[in-house]
Amino acid sequence: MIETDVLVVGSGPAGSTMAALLSTYGVSNVLVTKYRWLSDTPRAHITNQRALEVLRDLDLEQDAKLYGAPQELMGDNVFCTSLAGEELGRLRTWGTHPMSAARHQLASPTRMMDLPQNFLEPIVFGAACARGTRARLSTEYLSHKQDRTGVTSLVRDRVTGEEYEIRSKYLIGADGGNSQVAKDAGLRMNGKMGVAGSMNIIFKGDLSRYVAHRPSVLYWVMQPGSNVGGIGMGLVRMVRPWDEWLIVWGYDINQPAPEVDDAFAKSVAYSLIGDDTIPIEIKSVSTWTVNHMHALDYSKGRVFCMGDATHRHPPSNGLGSNTSIQDAFNLAWKMAMVVKGEAAPSLLDSYQQERAPIGKQIVDRANKSIEEFGPIFQALGLLDTKDPEQMKANMEARKKNSAAGEEQRRKLREAIASKVYEFDCHGVEMNQRYASVAVVPDGSKDPGFKGDAELCYEPTTFPGARLPHVWLEKGTQKLSSLDLCGHGRFTLMTGIGGEGWVEAANQVGAELKLDIRVVVVGPGREIEDPYGDWARAREVSDAGCLLVRPDHHVAWRSKKRAADPKGELARVLEALLGRAAKNTGKAVKEAA
Repeated sequence: MIETDVLVVGSGPAGSTMAALLSTYGVSNVLVTKYRWLSDTPRAHITNQRALEVLRDLDLEQDAKLYGAPQELMGDNVFCTSLAGEELGRLRTWGTHPMSAARHQLASPTRMMDLPQNFLEPIVFGAACARGTRARLSTEYLSHKQDRTGVTSLVRDRVTGEEYEIRSKYLIGADGGNSQVAKDAGLRMNGKMGVAGSMNIIFKGDLSRYVAHRPSVLYWVMQPGSNVGGIGMGLVRMVRPWDEWLIVWGYDINQPAPEVDDAFAKSVAYSLIGDDTIPIEIKSVSTWTVNHMHALDYSKGRVFCMGDATHRHPPSNGLGSNTSIQDAFNLAWKMAMVVKGEAAPSLLDSYQQERAPIGKQIVDRANKSIEEFGPIFQALGLLDTKDPEQMKANMEARKKNSAAGEEQRRKLREAIASKVYEFDCHGVEMNQRYASVAVVPDGSKDPGFKGDAELCYEPTTFPGARLPHVWLEKGTQKLSSLDLCGHGRFTLMTGIGGEGWVEAANQVGAELKLDIRVVVVGPGREIEDPYGDWARAREVSDAGCLLVRPDHHVAWRSKKRAADPKGELARVLEALLGRAAKNTGKAVKEAA
């Protein structure tokens, strides 16, 4: 029997990130995957700022930049009759509109990119193994049994056929949309699998003559008579600019999944390209289903699930791998502190409390984005008839010099513009605010959202929110406020006049045997705020403080100097971690 602190099942974005974080935090873990290697297809690809902040925390952001297509190549979402054919309209997306670009630059030290899954996984998986994860490929999870002190999992070596057990304190199910771990744990699910059917056709071919002047990762093809798939009539997606591509094409979910040969795949590709003189090579074909399901339970006892095991949805909005990575970032530090004895197991209850609402939100958003193609089809007259010739005539009508033609053009412009909720939904990506046992209220009123919470990120230090990003300086070094936090540690941030918080953090940290980083920001201090952006963003006074969790979320704040800083901080950490320090002051004694 193999023994470890944590067993991770699955090597996708969630599983590999979880393993990399655990190993970085010094927690022994074993990762098993039934596959002989990592993803061999570029399924997930949009990599948003929050996911990249996690990679930055793991010191992997530069690795991602080596393989990801930069943000400026992601932007012109094109609607057309074929790549070589007539263009129907464009939408600046993924933060490339000047206004959106400014919001992105203000929100994070990172820049979103297009990083296909078959490039992302080796980066994170490699880091996990290099830092201590014992990975076992071609090893299939079969079942598990829990008891009071741990989990015993049965696995099978798919090369030799040998079955053996792995004993762990905790089990992580990151084994995808058909998660066996989630089934065995009895996690409750809500929603439906198999809402629609789609196929992926991956091919090589130089299409630069049709796309380089309007760079994008997504080209939506509207062709009368075509089958409508899960996320549009036909999609040509850039994998590598501009010679590797992935086509999404629909099939009838009420019929068996089609068997697609090379000839059929090429016919679909050439139809969407609109030019059959370009040499192309079909690399692979696969089928998949559009799902609308989210987990009501993220854990049971010592078993925790994450990623597609808990939120199952179409690729609309590009939220899948990003949310999976963030699931791991949320849970890993909590599990590390529990395994090390720094926190009580009650801290782990916050994982479901915090991530389940996010999972439901992104499943609903991704499926709603599919529905929001309807106004485009309607504006083009594609829903008014089933006759392909009449559809073509309806599309042509938008060119007429008439009141009806002008109205149709207006409706099409507005319908395309409304797709910003799928292709530039910055608020959904960044506005995650937690309420759980791992967040301590400060007595202030929830600020809510002043604008559209789906479209626009609104920074705040209200407890539960992600710490706002601003640029600070350490000597000549430029640092994000996020760079001062994370890395598996709590961080206490204060300013001039906050010396009581500094002393409190050092004393309480020593008594709890907890590594708390202390950051003092101000003129003449180690960290300076030359633009004054931090003073505006922190929402506390110079003598107040922010306690930031290892995942960059604000755990608690004090807006001003406290009469008993040590007692206050001890009270907060006791509530968060479920344990008490010795002799930590009046507040703790009174709580006892």
